Amino acid sequence: MATTSSGGSLPCGCSVFITVPDAFFIPEFVFGGLVWILVASTRVFMDNPQGWVMFVSVFCFVFTTLWFFLFISGVNQKSNVWPTLDVAYHALAAFFYLSASVALANVTIRLQNDPLNFKSYQEDIAAVVMSYVATLFYALHAVFSAIRWKSS
Repeated sequence: MATTSSGGSLPCGCSVFITVPDAFFIPEFVFGGLVWILVASTRVFMDNPQGWVMFVSVFCFVFTTLWFFLFISGVNQKSNVWPTLDVAYHALAAFFYLSASVALANVTIRLQNDPLNFKSYQEDIAAVVMSYVATLFYALHAVFSAIRWKSS
């Protein structure tokens, strides 16, 4: 994949699909959407923090979609503040996803010995894995966006 280190400008249009870190938008959509779907399909208990996990997954999915369309349309070319916003958003999303992943892993560990909720346990395991993968992609996006921001 090509990088955008020449001039430090942000990509727009179809070049979003071939530049690092912007190519991470697609896996962020996929894994974030999978977290959303898997958590929404599990059974929620009273002391369960899955509401936070749902908030994080929906928030990040909606704002990543908005961010992606702003990059595709070229709105990010009109100001010098966009590289800073890109780093800030993806760092915040990585932090949110990490906190949601830890909470979801805690819930999953508590469901481990409950034979009545084995299906929820299996769905939570998958959601935990997808949540940590989404965290990884948001963190990588933040790091590579910071590198691009510092080089501009």
